[in-house]
Amino acid sequence: MPTADAVLVLTGAFDPTADLVIEELNRRGTPVFRADTAWFPSRLALSASLDGAAGWCGTLATERRTLDLSAVRAVYYRRPTVPEFPESMSSEARGVASAEARRGFGGLLSALRCRWLPPPGRAADAEYKPFQLRVAAESGVRVPRTLITNDPEAAREFATGIGKPVVYKPFTPIRGTLDGCSVAVYASVLQPGDADHPSISTTAHLFQEWVPKAHEVRLTVVDGQLFAAEIHANSDAARVDWRSDYDSLTYRVCEPPSEIAVGVRRMLERLALPYGAFDFVVSPSGEWTFLEVNPNGQYGFIEQATGLPITAAICDYLEGSTGHDQRPR
Repeated sequence: MPTADAVLVLTGAFDPTADLVIEELNRRGTPVFRADTAWFPSRLALSASLDGAAGWCGTLATERRTLDLSAVRAVYYRRPTVPEFPESMSSEARGVASAEARRGFGGLLSALRCRWLPPPGRAADAEYKPFQLRVAAESGVRVPRTLITNDPEAAREFATGIGKPVVYKPFTPIRGTLDGCSVAVYASVLQPGDADHPSISTTAHLFQEWVPKAHEVRLTVVDGQLFAAEIHANSDAARVDWRSDYDSLTYRVCEPPSEIAVGVRRMLERLALPYGAFDFVVSPSGEWTFLEVNPNGQYGFIEQATGLPITAAICDYLEGSTGHDQRPR
């Protein structure tokens, strides 16, 4: 049983990014307790009591290990999965049990006196693109001209008024299967006739001006430390959205301009987050334009390609050797 200064890793069944952090913490000798949140309640037992101002005390336990909650120094909240319940339960019962687990199990963990990366409530807020775009603009970072609408006529007027290509972007990652094949929706440049398509009226859509690019940059920020890498796309699909063709990409370490460094640190301060994976377009003239920030974004592919020590910076934060506590809201 970890008895002091343990890091609790909340994650899904398979997550290579979480594995990187766990491996580094193990190398440093820091006790780690990994818990897939899908294990609760069938394979993860919780028992905790409140002792006045002393706070919550108790344990998390699997078949093999037990964690003393008072030993938790930090929580690495890495894309946990939803709890699993017996198939014999009715859908109504599973819905109630899931809500109770989120507020009970999740609520208890959020009440622990420790630091989180990222704090889940604040991370959830920051995932709203309209919110992060506003914060970016207020922080002195350039953002593209943007329209959110479900009105095809408004979309057509925006595209006409921009006077340059317009890009459609989903608000959230959209992945699924179609005819047995895995598919995903990425950013796409509107074709003639798309701007006022009737399907726009079915839900909210985000449209932005196309920003000419020499390349893009993934700028990962950990507790104020900046790790920037140029992303060079070598296929037509990747030049629109590099996530659509990882095999065509090459990377190079770079140094962000001072005004960008100030801006992203200001953004994370306003968002109350210790971590952010920022995406920028860099124009042929060298101007940086903000696209989005992911409060729990992947970084392993950047570290592997460039050697930037992002995992080490995350572990430094979790161990409490840098920065200030960031707790769930």
